[in-house]
Amino acid sequence: MRTLSSSLVEERPLLRLFVITGVRLYREGLVVALGGRPEVTAVAGAGSCQEALAAAREFRPDIALLDMSMVESAETARVLTRLVPTVKIVGLAVPETESDVLACAEAGVAGYVPRDGSLVDLVTTLRHVARGETVCSPQMAAVLMRRVAALTRERQPSRSAVTLTRREREIVDLISAGMANREIARELGIELCTVKNHVHNILEKLGVRRRTEVVGLARAWV
Repeated sequence: MRTLSSSLVEERPLLRLFVITGVRLYREGLVVALGGRPEVTAVAGAGSCQEALAAAREFRPDIALLDMSMVESAETARVLTRLVPTVKIVGLAVPETESDVLACAEAGVAGYVPRDGSLVDLVTTLRHVARGETVCSPQMAAVLMRRVAALTRERQPSRSAVTLTRREREIVDLISAGMANREIARELGIELCTVKNHVHNILEKLGVRRRTEVVGLARAWV
């Protein structure tokens, strides 16, 4: 039978771990539990964000386990990744609220272990993060996807904010109707090269690269 521990050893090189939490019992327990695993070459602990930043450059961890309930934990994650660019951050005890999840994502956290997560959950997260993957629960993934969708909507120009000529607006409507350039030229009684020029200008004004994106914007304007 293939155990989780043997799977981690097979799939990843040895790891240096850094546990950052102000709860001494929690910190020392994780140091002991993770330090005894064969895939871990070294594990250190820090009781405060300031202590962690002071020691990080010398210790140079592969993965830092950061208690996100600590004050200034998100800022610590940002500074830590600047001090040690190769480090990956795993957030511990992350509340699954939208504001907390987004704060972690914006700070560059690569893996999330919620407050009710187990040691097995943590080891599984370490395995995926060590492979360069981002790990989060379905609830957290839903929060992140909603945020991405909201940012996309914010970046989309409104119809009133885009200065298209009357002809360009006609062509946008015909593109949305599924017409190719040649069909648009016949419909409007203009040269094909003229249609292509209009389409090029439309793409530039809308800040998109493909006709399908023009269609998406046109539908959003309706």
